[in-house]
Amino acid sequence: QVQLVESGGGLVQAGGSLRLSCAASGRTFSSYRMGWFRQAPGKERELLATINWSGGSTVYADSVKGRFTISRDNAKNTVYLQMNSLKPEDTAIYYCAASTGVIIGNQYKYQYWGQGTQVTVSS
Repeated sequence: QVQLVESGGGLVQAGGSLRLSCAASGRTFSSYRMGWFRQAPGKERELLATINWSGGSTVYADSVKGRFTISRDNAKNTVYLQMNSLKPEDTAIYYCAASTGVIIGNQYKYQYWGQGTQVTVSS
């Protein structure tokens, strides 16, 4: 089992940048695929980016491709989301999540979730 705690959210102007961090407890962090999600009011949760155990493979949603970068430091049990060129539509609560690798319906199932961090982008 792993506990996840996000940090780094806040208020930023459009065009600005933020870096989110997700600190994980436990000794098996490097065995998890990690993902960043977001959910805006009245909208469904959206998968933004995923990274495999080594950091050698990443996948991005079209909505953030070229602007957001996911990375991980297994020595620090931390996964990051660097967000550049932020837009007002990026305003949401951002969550990190961990997957043990179980695939359901052609998608990885994320078993563990953080509490989320608010990102607000002003125009």
